[in-house]
Amino acid sequence: MSIRFQVKKTAKQPIQKVYEGLLDLDEAKNWMQGFVGIQRLDEGPLKVGSEWKETRKMFGTKATEHFEVVELNAPQKIVLRCDGTKGTTGKGEYVYTYKLNSAEGVTEITLNGEISGLTGLTKFFGKMMSGTFKKACEKDLDALIQHMQK
Repeated sequence: MSIRFQVKKTAKQPIQKVYEGLLDLDEAKNWMQGFVGIQRLDEGPLKVGSEWKETRKMFGTKATEHFEVVELNAPQKIVLRCDGTKGTTGKGEYVYTYKLNSAEGVTEITLNGEISGLTGLTKFFGKMMSGTFKKACEKDLDALIQHMQK
């Protein structure tokens, strides 16, 4: 059984700019909270199959997670997968689906998060931590939106 959460935000930016902002790993250092670094595992523009390791400082500790682009449908949808077995977490699969809708230069961002593959105590604490994951995603989207307005 997976743990799910949803975040909705509105950006006063065109849909294409929001889509590109979500995929611009080079700019992440300018808005991402706790940013330490990103190591691309491939080159060129992000595409389905692109992978990177993202390191952030969380709860006073550095954590590195392994991300992969699963789906791109420009400019309406981005699906990213974090393989917890390849990162600091050591367990689970985290899927982040971004859906973008636009009207009159304003873009609504809907992020659907799904956490699966947790067992034992991590499954129990994962359910308790879903609110923390949701808040972290809300803060990230707020920071990205603010950065795009500059």
